Amino acid sequence: MSTKPIYLGREKAIPGVTWLASGKVRDIYAVDAEHLLFVTSDRMSAFDVIMNEGVPFKGEVLTLLAAHWFEKTRDIVPNHLVSTSIEDVDGLTPEWRERLRGRVMLVRRAQPTPVEWVVRGYLAGSGLKEYQRTKTVCGIPLPDGLVLASKLPQPILTPTTKEDSHDLPLTPAEARAKVGDALYESAERAALALFARASENLAKQGILLADTKFEFGLRQGKLLLIDEALTPDSSRFWPAASWKPGSNPPSYDKQYLRDWLETLDWNKQYPPPTLAPAVIARTVEKYLEICRKVTGRLPEGASLQMS
Repeated sequence: MSTKPIYLGREKAIPGVTWLASGKVRDIYAVDAEHLLFVTSDRMSAFDVIMNEGVPFKGEVLTLLAAHWFEKTRDIVPNHLVSTSIEDVDGLTPEWRERLRGRVMLVRRAQPTPVEWVVRGYLAGSGLKEYQRTKTVCGIPLPDGLVLASKLPQPILTPTTKEDSHDLPLTPAEARAKVGDALYESAERAALALFARASENLAKQGILLADTKFEFGLRQGKLLLIDEALTPDSSRFWPAASWKPGSNPPSYDKQYLRDWLETLDWNKQYPPPTLAPAVIARTVEKYLEICRKVTGRLPEGASLQMS
């Protein structure tokens, strides 16, 4: 696997654009009255805590995958992406063009909804923990007898709040109260259709989409898919050949990192533990592998030799 400098970002003085905000992974800049620049860093978060170490190529992998899915799903719901070419961003110096190449999305401005739209097709993560307590996920009743990695009778929308720390589950009624019936129903239809489209496409590559998170926004009263879509940061991807209810499947996402962190004596609060070099290297492999399987491409300078 090729090495490459890690870009941790959070640069507040990039000439030609104006810094607005930084999330766990992305930095957002104002370009003009109609457009924003999303810069995807190599920062890695787990359990809503940003790790001290970055993951090489991560920002470029997320950008390639998000652009792929935005293009593949435009017929279901429009999205905010205009371009992923650094050449379409005016005002940057040559030095910054090279630093940001491969990790930018020029997007249309939209007003994000106050809800994150999670769709689950299988039982895992926080959904499994709730089910084990109450036989529900986000208040939605599920059949008895389900175990880790069980396929659900049908995909379900399990919305959450948006928090600076830990997102909190919402029942459908609570989410409706936050956004209104009309927006909830439009977002629910779009999220389930996006999940179905992605599941169908991934199945051809021998991949199961266990769950994923979508972000929607409103622009001139119309619903847009925004932020990212169907990346290893926002989804669980499982190899179909290794899936077995009752066991934790290997994954093409950051679940590997989460599982490693669970073995440590760490309270999932800041400060994070130091990531072992071997853990970083394996995480890079997983991100590059899903990128190649889905898009047929790797970021410039990356190579993949599977262990």
